[in-house]
Amino acid sequence: MKVTPRDDLPSPRSLLSAKMLNHKSDLPAPEKPGTAPRRRGRVARREARVAAGREKVPQALRRIPAYTLLDEESLIAIEEQADWILSRIGVEFRGDDTALALFREAGATVEGARVRFDPGHARALCATAPATYRLHGRDPDRSVTLGGDHVVLMPGYGSPFVTDLDRGRRYASLEDFRNFVKLTYLSPWLNHSGGTVCEPVDVPVNTRHLDMVYAHLRYSTKPFMGGVTAPERARDSLDMARIVFGGFMDSHAVIQANINVNSPLVYDGTMSGALRVYAAAKQSVAISPAIFGGAMGPVSQPAVIAQTLAEGMVGIALAQLVRTGCPVVLGSFHSTMNLKSGALTFGSPEANLSTMALSQLGRRLGVPVRSGGGQITAANSADGQAMQESSMAMLTSILSGANQIWHAAGWLEGGLTMGYEKFVMDVDHCGMLLRLIEGLVVDDESLAREAYLDTGPGENFLSTRHTLRHFEQANYLSALPEAGPYETWLEQGSRTAEQRANGCWKAMLAAYEAPAIDPGVDEALRDFIDRKKSSLPERWHE
Repeated sequence: MKVTPRDDLPSPRSLLSAKMLNHKSDLPAPEKPGTAPRRRGRVARREARVAAGREKVPQALRRIPAYTLLDEESLIAIEEQADWILSRIGVEFRGDDTALALFREAGATVEGARVRFDPGHARALCATAPATYRLHGRDPDRSVTLGGDHVVLMPGYGSPFVTDLDRGRRYASLEDFRNFVKLTYLSPWLNHSGGTVCEPVDVPVNTRHLDMVYAHLRYSTKPFMGGVTAPERARDSLDMARIVFGGFMDSHAVIQANINVNSPLVYDGTMSGALRVYAAAKQSVAISPAIFGGAMGPVSQPAVIAQTLAEGMVGIALAQLVRTGCPVVLGSFHSTMNLKSGALTFGSPEANLSTMALSQLGRRLGVPVRSGGGQITAANSADGQAMQESSMAMLTSILSGANQIWHAAGWLEGGLTMGYEKFVMDVDHCGMLLRLIEGLVVDDESLAREAYLDTGPGENFLSTRHTLRHFEQANYLSALPEAGPYETWLEQGSRTAEQRANGCWKAMLAAYEAPAIDPGVDEALRDFIDRKKSSLPERWHE
């Protein structure tokens, strides 16, 4: 039996034709002079929701198995190597007598700044860390779960430069920082506002954490990271969070800290001090060893993996000694090197294998895992090299079973630069990958027997009832403007994906509307910042 399409529905053929013709520019020409441009259909509705920050896509839940790279024998060997490092070599805590005292009281061997652990001791100290927990946003609907099969994506972190096609590469400013917070808020696939998305070097170094935390709290409602570059800046970040969340944060995680290990095998007093401040408040602490094989660790990946596990367990153990049950994340950031030139390489197969192994080891430790990858690249622009390296690293991160993936959008030049166009292109790729981990649902509806009965051999399926029911949601639809057929693409200037992304981020920022905030809370935040800044002399260098 054939089905005649309903008169009140556009035919799939007309939809496809309209779609092909409707992408001659980033923003279509107005229908009449002086009128606003209009878009129709699913694309228009979704773009409008994204631009307004209203598309609250539920947090991704992995429905496909995480990739298990290593067998039991290999996992045990790496865990034993981590124990050997901690018992034979040890980890130093420099400039933090409080941390040394806590480890000494817990039964570790402390000699000067060096701390050593009997085999299994550090792992046992990690046992009180929760396997899953909620990280709350200012908007409860934006809160996320860390651990289990949940996936949290966040933008790049720490870049001192930004770049776009209009102004090129330049030092990042506070305006750039706010822009990336806004773009992240508008991006449905990023669940987390990030931390130092880029380093705003146009404000003093000793007060810029106040401006960054305020931007996260004012221009977004998603979970975020606070300052960690000094213990007092960590306390300022917690005080600002308390202005917004009040007593709720006494029993809930509302802010996250990124604690970098000074690999190899060193925690400096700045990082361990900040760790203790966040842990005492029972806020989320991500421990992130950063090991580049051949520099901060051996060139062989199993050794790098074991060292990462050793350094990470010690940080988690300290958090638990400060506050039992402190929510943590086992993080990593690892890269290979070009051993001829010394240049860092990203997206390499060796580093990607380490990402997979560390996710396995984190699950065995029983804590949420931060991937060592993300959309990372050594490329200087959003070109083919950038997307090849980024795609390989990000796909590995997703398939590894990691719970939190940093640097999911914007990363260029080995982390030195955040790119506006790269951000848009990366976010689109995030949406594709999150669709991938949803897996397949095989049931009567998806097997579509009805569609075969509605048509026949040699006929197309565009007009079937099944197609009309599902065409809007059947496939992931990119938010990037399409290039169109070759002739149209040529007529419009042969624009690359990077050039088409340029119009996207501009349109998003133009349509951005700040989320509502209680005026009294906002005033209290501003007053806190003003008082802190007035009490500190400006310092432009540490």
